[in-house]
Amino acid sequence: MKKLFVGGLSFKTTEEGLAEAFAKAGKVLSAVIITDRMTHRSKGFGFVEMENDADADAAIAMYNNQELDGRRVVVNEARPLEKRF
Repeated sequence: MKKLFVGGLSFKTTEEGLAEAFAKAGKVLSAVIITDRMTHRSKGFGFVEMENDADADAAIAMYNNQELDGRRVVVNEARPLEKRF
């Protein structure tokens, strides 16, 4: 399993739409769009978990710096969450 960061998402992109788009590159385990706690509006980025490294690499090649729902998105391997103090 490999987790991908997807930035620059359109506010109209849904989690279902994101999963459907990335499914063209391989098996998607989950797709989550990060939202603001107060307004529940998209923050413009999310994460997609792909089943294996080959599917993740295919998704990066397919979508990085390409348009999705009218916006140019950035797709790369997600970095581990850093500790906050």
